[in-house]
Order: sequence, then structure tokens, then C-alpha cells
Amino acid sequence: MSETVPKRRQMHEESETSDGLHPPSSSSSYSPSVKLPPIITNMDSRWKNWWIRGIFTFLMVGTFCVIIYLGPLCLTLLAMAIFLKSFQEIISIAHNKYKEFNIPLIRVLNWYFLLISAYFLFGDNIFFYYSDYVETHQGLLSILSKYHRIISFSVYVTGFVIFVLTLKKEHYQTQFGMFGWTHVTLFLLGTQVYFIIQNIFEGLYWFLLPVSLVVVNDISAYLCGFFFGRTSLIQLSPKKTWEGFIGAFVCTIIFGLVMAHFLSMYDYFVCYRAEPPCDRSSLYILQEYHIGSLKLFLYPALFHSLPFSIFASLIAPFGGFFASGFKRAFNIKDFADVIPGHGGIIDRFDCQMLMATFANVYYFTFLRSPNPSKLLGSLLALPLYQQQQVYEKLQDHLKQLGALE
Repeated sequence: MSETVPKRRQMHEESETSDGLHPPSSSSSYSPSVKLPPIITNMDSRWKNWWIRGIFTFLMVGTFCVIIYLGPLCLTLLAMAIFLKSFQEIISIAHNKYKEFNIPLIRVLNWYFLLISAYFLFGDNIFFYYSDYVETHQGLLSILSKYHRIISFSVYVTGFVIFVLTLKKEHYQTQFGMFGWTHVTLFLLGTQVYFIIQNIFEGLYWFLLPVSLVVVNDISAYLCGFFFGRTSLIQLSPKKTWEGFIGAFVCTIIFGLVMAHFLSMYDYFVCYRAEPPCDRSSLYILQEYHIGSLKLFLYPALFHSLPFSIFASLIAPFGGFFASGFKRAFNIKDFADVIPGHGGIIDRFDCQMLMATFANVYYFTFLRSPNPSKLLGSLLALPLYQQQQVYEKLQDHLKQLGALE
């Protein structure tokens, strides 16, 4: 959620460059490496930033749509790439803080722990959601799946031992500070990406709806604040306004209902692992509702979009507030300048982290039901004699219920 207070823009720009919190070198208005058309470069800085943000927003949304078309595996790889880049942006702040110390293997160990975390998070979900494929294909993949957790733990312990062996008396505090920094960052980012991957494979609906709600909330907050913003919302982020906050809330509620209806129409978005055709959950089957004399046919999933929209509007922005406070604590304006007009990856996805966790918890608590495709895949992976045992027990059970003669 990012919006501008027009009447106070100049005052904010002056304060941000004079209080040491936002040095000019880290400005996100635009990237010097990007050559802009003269029509944009000659604009007032406020409108220049508006156009740059808009252009690169459309480019990101377009790229995201292409990746959605390519399927859940590509989306998972995108999530992992965001995880790796986000870690790099945060850990770079720590490196700058401790760069005057000659700490042995500190960068190597940071990336070592990152890569083993990525291997565990990616592998644990892939081996689970594609267990029917993995377990029916003997070979290296089957071995990696069976021993995935012990391999991950063993490699992690190796890094832990190396860290202890490299401790130097004169650097104890700094080394343990970096160790804590690394692990807290991995925990905060890793748990979120783990939930995101689960959301993707449980059905693209539960990934795309929360992601799009945060995007729409962010864009509408920026636009409403840009054109109508007058009243500052929170001290941590002075450019955010009450007008943008309220306008974004209304826009997000409306968009959530439309998006939920659209996603529910297509098997690709509601099927397990995005593999249509599938047996649709009752959430995605049109039901008849009556409001007085008015008869409506709606997907039950629409009603679940409301808590998602409310969370995206009222709670998810606090991820952005948290990131703003973090940046102020270390006297930086943006985590990086990867995306012109936006900043770094963390600057763009800070609100998505809380939203992904909420979507996962909500879905697994209230909506998830046993998946026939998943159960069948697990059964087919069993040895033949165990499949026969399951068949006989299922047959006896159905006879007791009177479903079989």
C-alpha cells in the first residue's frame, strides 16, 4: 500500500533527504540504468515516478500472467527465486553493517544456510505433491524423496559445525549476531514461501486470489492517495494516507468478489495441481440463492473472498509498515533498486508475506477436504499386496453401508 500526499510531497522529499533516512543514492524514483523517453524525463519528479511505477507494474503483471499460464511448477520456481533474492537484499544490510570486520567464511555460511533451506522447502513440497509420480519411478528421485529430510538435516548440521569451528574470540558477538540475523531471516522468509508453494499446489485459486488482492489493494491505495490523499495514516510511513487506505479497502472488496467468481469458473484454477479435469469441490459449483424475490446463482467461494479482502486491506499492509520501520532503523530508503519506481523485491512483496500465511491457515483450517486424486496417487504407489488389502477393506466398508450388494 503506497500512496502520496500531494500537498506535502515537497515537505516529505526535503525531510527524507535531510534527516539521513533516505540518501539520494538509494532513491526508488527511477533507476539510472534505465533509459527513459524524453517525454518522461522532462516531467515533474512526482509525475515521473507515477509513470515509471505504472509502466513497470504493467510489465510485472504481464510477466506474472505468462508464468501462471506455464503452470504451478513455474510459479513454484518464481516463488523460490523471490525467496533467494529477498534473502540477498536483507542479508546485504547485515554485511554492510559488519563489513569492517574480517569474519571468516561469513558470506559462505550465509549462502550455505540459504541454499540448504531452499532445497528443503522446495523438495519437501515437490516430493509431497508429486508423490504419486516420484514413488512409481524408481531411481535417484525416489531415493532423494525417501531420505529428503535426513539429507537436509545432515547438510545443515555440517554447516552448523563449520560455524562453531570458525568462531574467533575477538569476533564472538559479531559472528553470533550474523548467525542470528541469517536464521531469523530464513525463518521469516522460508515459512512464507513454504506456505505459498502449498497454496499453489492445493489449487491456483488459493494462490492467485490472495496475491491479486494485495496487488489491487496496493495499486488502489497508491492511486487514491496520489490523487486524493491529505491525511497521514502512520508515522512509520508518512506517505501513506487515510484516503488511500479507505479507497483501497472499498476497491479490494469489490475486486475480491469479481476475482473469486472469475477463478471459480475454470478448472485450471480450482483443480489440485492445476490438472483439469477434476471433481470440483462444492465451493466451485454454482448454488441458487434468494434475496427477497431476486434469485442469484453464485459460487460459494465468493463468500470466502470477503475475509481475504478484509485481511488484505486491514492487516496485510502492516507487512509494509514493518518493512518501512526496518528500513528506517538502518537508514535506507529501499532494500534494492531492482525494479525501477518500486525498489527491491522486498519493497514489492512485503505485504504478500502475511497474506500468504493467512491464505494457507484459512484454507487448511476451514476449507480443505481429502483430495481423491491425491489419495488415488498414494494408493497406486503402494505395493500390490497392500493395494489388495485396501481394496478388500474398502469393499467390506461399502457393503456395510449398503453401497454394494
